[in-house]
Amino acid sequence: MTVFDLNRGALAPVADEVDVVELRVTGAIPRELDGTLLRNGPNPPGGRFDGNDMLSWWPEAAMLHAIAFDDGRAAGYRNRWARTRRWAAVHAPGQAPQLPDTNPNVNVLQHAGELLALAEGGAPLAITAALDSFGAPTRHAGIDGGMTAHPKVDPVTGELILFRADWRAPWLRYGVIDATGVTRVDVEIELGAPAMMHDLAITETRSLLLDLNVGYDFSLLQHGHRMPLRWHDDRPARIGVLPRHGGDVRWFGVEPCFIQHVVNAYDCDASCLVLDAVRYPSFLRLDARTGRFADNPVGELWRYVIDTANGLIDEGPLADGGIELPRINESRTGRGYRYLYAVEQPNNAEMRGVMRFDHARGTTTHYAVPAGDQNGEPVFVPRPGGADEDDGWLLVMVYRAATDTSDVVILDARAIDAGPVATVHLPRRVPAGFHGAWVPRERRA
Repeated sequence: MTVFDLNRGALAPVADEVDVVELRVTGAIPRELDGTLLRNGPNPPGGRFDGNDMLSWWPEAAMLHAIAFDDGRAAGYRNRWARTRRWAAVHAPGQAPQLPDTNPNVNVLQHAGELLALAEGGAPLAITAALDSFGAPTRHAGIDGGMTAHPKVDPVTGELILFRADWRAPWLRYGVIDATGVTRVDVEIELGAPAMMHDLAITETRSLLLDLNVGYDFSLLQHGHRMPLRWHDDRPARIGVLPRHGGDVRWFGVEPCFIQHVVNAYDCDASCLVLDAVRYPSFLRLDARTGRFADNPVGELWRYVIDTANGLIDEGPLADGGIELPRINESRTGRGYRYLYAVEQPNNAEMRGVMRFDHARGTTTHYAVPAGDQNGEPVFVPRPGGADEDDGWLLVMVYRAATDTSDVVILDARAIDAGPVATVHLPRRVPAGFHGAWVPRERRA
């Protein structure tokens, strides 16, 4: 596995919480960008990582970052650790018993009028866009047992579709929560063994589960590894398809792989569906002789076409080059779509550049980031009142190595190769993290 200095450069944590107002801007921020960009990720409460690899970085304490936009201005930036027992152990030991024992460091989701910071399997934390309140969800009582950090919201019905690992057989629970936060489906799904499922996909009628080659091996904890995950050659890789509101799961075998992030899925017709994802031909492969992990390859944009009538599946690449952290216009979630945006990865140690892929034309355009700099996930923000799928902007956090600071780059989603519409200059580094969300002003909690 690639070795990183987690306490230097883009990955380096920050040791404090700050509030900054009236940020410097180059260019003109579109006035329709009226809301807050939130970004989640790991940041040890002591301000320093232990370890030197990806598995030492992933599980650290949640820190959220908020950049507020108001009437063409970058109104301010603030960062806060999620108020959990992990934070309290360092900063407020006396508060620890009253705080939730979870670590929501992966994602941010809006649903049923509530804003949630999401964990890798643990319970979510209700937050506000201003990061001035943290607590247990009040409108999602059915998810206190935890869920995936990548549930899907149906943009038409408002339903939230999710799963969570269950640490006893049959190993998986699947659920649907309605638009008001009430649990409507909660069922067990049988797996051969507990699997590392990080994401799922939905169509208008079905849900897709990813039971692939990365699974748990708790013996790794006895050998100094922070997370008990590795590649298993003996696990069959398969995709499960089930009706959204419950029913039998049909499993379709695929070539050995791991999928960390789904792009989208949709129904072709009653007996055909398409799944697009970022696929790895191997991931977290452990060398039994040395006890070390091999370097991960980069992920590829990959398509699965599933014929449920005949029990067949066809799979293959859609584009060249390594990518990760894909995003779409979320109004197309579970529907046919044309455009996707993702971070470009020239190798497994760098995230440098943004790509836009046009399915209709099979073409890719790029926004390049200078060597030495690194960027995060491109968050798509639709233009209010816009009709076209790509009418909006991408908000991209970029780390500048020369100054050890970060920018928020605003790109026209229709022409990312034209360069930034505007750049918001932050006076400090925002450490590399996972996922983010745009919270429009009228939806701010």
